[in-house]
Amino acid sequence: MYVHVIALRIVAYVLGIIGVIGTVLPFLKYDDWWIRGFDYPRQQLVVILFLSATCWFLSNSSNGALNITIGVVLTLAALYQAYRIYPYTKLHSKDAREAEILDNDEGHLTIMMSNVLQTNRRTDLVIDLVKNVNPDILLTVETNKWWEEKLAEGLDEDFPYRVNIPLENLYGMHLWSKIELIDPQIKYRIKDDIPGIDTRIKLPNGREVDLYFVHPMPPSPSEAYASTGRDAELSLVGLEVRDRPNRSTIVAGDMNDVAWSHSSRLFQRISGLLDPRRGRGLFSTFHAEYSLLRWPLDHVFHSSDFAIIDLERLPYVGSDHFPVLIKLSYEPQQDENQGEQAEGDDLEEARETIEMGERSEDDAVIKDND
Repeated sequence: MYVHVIALRIVAYVLGIIGVIGTVLPFLKYDDWWIRGFDYPRQQLVVILFLSATCWFLSNSSNGALNITIGVVLTLAALYQAYRIYPYTKLHSKDAREAEILDNDEGHLTIMMSNVLQTNRRTDLVIDLVKNVNPDILLTVETNKWWEEKLAEGLDEDFPYRVNIPLENLYGMHLWSKIELIDPQIKYRIKDDIPGIDTRIKLPNGREVDLYFVHPMPPSPSEAYASTGRDAELSLVGLEVRDRPNRSTIVAGDMNDVAWSHSSRLFQRISGLLDPRRGRGLFSTFHAEYSLLRWPLDHVFHSSDFAIIDLERLPYVGSDHFPVLIKLSYEPQQDENQGEQAEGDDLEEARETIEMGERSEDDAVIKDND
């Protein structure tokens, strides 16, 4: 029995230290990768902290103040982490409405996104999936010249309108569309080797839609030391959307950020766009091969005049990301949720982050945490 108690205590110590560090570090107002990296695994930290608290209480027969305090701290940390991801569960109310117009598809738009993983060779899985779900628009990222040629062999006839950006640096991007693209532009907003695509389309009902596709660099020891560049690109797109009010807008891509992070929430407040996952689920897309280490990195944000027909994570295609499919319906007459609004120093913070990102300064200070 004593051995079991010691084992439980060791587990409680190890998991508790990991969980508490992972909870406290994001409160530090800096964007270094080893700090911002703990924004990602909040659902894993919920489990770790609850396990730690359980092991702690089970291994303690004493009701001493110290033992109770440690157990309470672990429990409160777990509850805080759960609170941060709660909006992205089905327990929360939905920010984006369910579509009501289903029998008339003139205002419908289907978008599929897939980070294919540049070294992946299962082009057949991607092509077969695209043909099966039949999107109006397909965004592929991490696509180099080899991927461009292979995908073109299977998709050219279905998608007559394209924007090709084949790169060998893991940031290639290709846009495939059945709908004519209006004034498509390749944008290098922050870094001169990481592109985005801006374009417009016109739905069959005549409504124009602004489309922004992005794939910023993540904070990591092997890529960007800090999240400044990523956060700057998201802020820049958010301000561009804000400067074009009353437009139907969609921003999508592998943003290398989680929905509950400060930078994603700042982007939403600046842009006023809705996150269709809120109230519907996490839709974790990365890592596709490790179910215990998985979080949502691939995003779609949209203006409030769109309602949701369907949102789903698609099957495995050989990549480290699952593809995502969203079906939207243009229903302005049902528009009640106008989205969030910028508050406090949001705009000032966004502009300062953009300036630092353009100067490649990895020392941005986060002014507030959500």
